[in-house]
Amino acid sequence: MTLDVAPHNVSRWPTAADLAVKTLGECRYASPFVTPGAHEPFVDEARRVLLCSDAVELDGMGADPPSFEPAGPRARIFFEPTALTCGILTCGGLCPGLNNVVRAIVLRLAHAYRVRRIYGFRYGYAGLAHPELHVPCVLVPDFVEHLHERGGTVLGSSRGPQDLGRMVDTLTRLDVGLLFVIGGDGGLRGASALAGEITRRGLSIGVVGVPKTIDNDLQWTWRSFGFDTAVDAARMVLTAAHEEARGAWNGVGLVKLMGRHSGFIAANATLASGDVNFCLVPEVPLVLDGPDGFLASLEARLAAKHHAVIVVAEGAGQELMADGGTSARDPSGNVKLKDVGTFLRDRIVAHLDAKRIDGVVRYIDPSYTIRSLPTNSFDAQLCLALGQHAVHAGMAGRTDVLVGVWNQRFTHLPIGAAVAARRQLDPRSELWQRVLESTGQAR
Repeated sequence: MTLDVAPHNVSRWPTAADLAVKTLGECRYASPFVTPGAHEPFVDEARRVLLCSDAVELDGMGADPPSFEPAGPRARIFFEPTALTCGILTCGGLCPGLNNVVRAIVLRLAHAYRVRRIYGFRYGYAGLAHPELHVPCVLVPDFVEHLHERGGTVLGSSRGPQDLGRMVDTLTRLDVGLLFVIGGDGGLRGASALAGEITRRGLSIGVVGVPKTIDNDLQWTWRSFGFDTAVDAARMVLTAAHEEARGAWNGVGLVKLMGRHSGFIAANATLASGDVNFCLVPEVPLVLDGPDGFLASLEARLAAKHHAVIVVAEGAGQELMADGGTSARDPSGNVKLKDVGTFLRDRIVAHLDAKRIDGVVRYIDPSYTIRSLPTNSFDAQLCLALGQHAVHAGMAGRTDVLVGVWNQRFTHLPIGAAVAARRQLDPRSELWQRVLESTGQAR
């Protein structure tokens, strides 16, 4: 699958300082990690993963171009494994693969490093701040054996900030030396703030993130888990919408997909389907009226083919529904989006009625059914690798860091760099060009 990774919405490329990974200190212990066969499993610390893969741009970056620290097991580690206690939490909205990552972390800690105690904190940061209300569970290999077969998260999740002091108090009281946070941009910002409070107190507790955002909108990582499964599921919905549209005279299949600020799911599902006629994303302003507007284009499509399929990302067209007041926010601080799906449905129906066009609009919103699914095979492999590399990073004393994917390599990425700006679809990119060619819609 081709994804748009061009950083068009950032003011500059990151510097070496931006990509420098924090550590807890000297790695004094030999790693117990071994792999079958003669292959040397440990990362060569001298190697780096280049951020830029374009030869022309790379040539202009000087002798020390920006690069990532590669992920993987280290020969020397910071923690003595058998004396270490770890914690895991999941936060934010559901996403295919949460259970897979929990399982991968537990199995790697227990089997490869022989860590003896792993806590699962219930309902995200709420369980870390209030363990008396949400008692942590102890995670063992037998408990997680079949987790990868299920959607959702066995640990539960929640949104919104919690008291940093209380969370650090819980970690110290339970003697947790390494915390794994599986979350999106909000959850990862919380992880970075938590790491900062730990540093302020002078504690040696590592915080390692695993990027979970179904919209795939984190900077400097090619993808986050769950995205591929979401595109797969969305494609099936679009197949149904196409049949619904074809089954009626002037039938319109309208599907709203996830994508608050980034239209990657909508764009990739459109390409995977091949049956979509209009793809509407947050990055491209939506013009409804006028001779070159969307409604006129839809009318022309119905006159020619008597059916149409429309994909709209949930964050598209928000400017058309602005009421001039202060927008409400969810517990994570995100602006609550207005429902572009029902808005667009009603405007299409009104337009057809005004033009006296006999037509039918079938509106489908599959969002919650998509995000709670088990993973497909690609995401299952990705979750396994992300969880395993997160463990290697944490055991080597890396902190305030997440595991990313860049240039076909797994990398260590400072959380601050990942959440500094939201990655969005570039309307000038090859990806969007292929969407336009596939749908035939106007630029």
